[in-house]
Amino acid sequence: VQLQASGGGLVQTGGSLNLTCAGSGPTFSTSVISWFRQAPGKEREFVAGISRSGSATSYADSVKDRCTISRDNAKNTVYLEIATLKPEDTAIYYCAQSSYLVRRGDAYKYWGQGTLVTVSS
Repeated sequence: VQLQASGGGLVQTGGSLNLTCAGSGPTFSTSVISWFRQAPGKEREFVAGISRSGSATSYADSVKDRCTISRDNAKNTVYLEIATLKPEDTAIYYCAQSSYLVRRGDAYKYWGQGTLVTVSS
């Protein structure tokens, strides 16, 4: 199983980004995929997750009004749209694969390499 996160970059406050998690392997489309982030000097935190079919989603309170997670199982891809970006959104964003839609990082067996999002003030 491999996960490839992409789409990060430098964005001004108030801007938006679309992150992509591309997966390989036969289990991607039958697994929960979530996004986590880790800011400098801070612990990793859950951002958003989506169930196998896409019918269920979960968002952290810090992003729930600004964020949309979706998936295209035919393309083995999960997307994360973040709008109205704030400097505190600056972090490395990781996608991860699990059997459960939970917010604990230790429930996720496979992780992508991360993509850096920097929001300038």
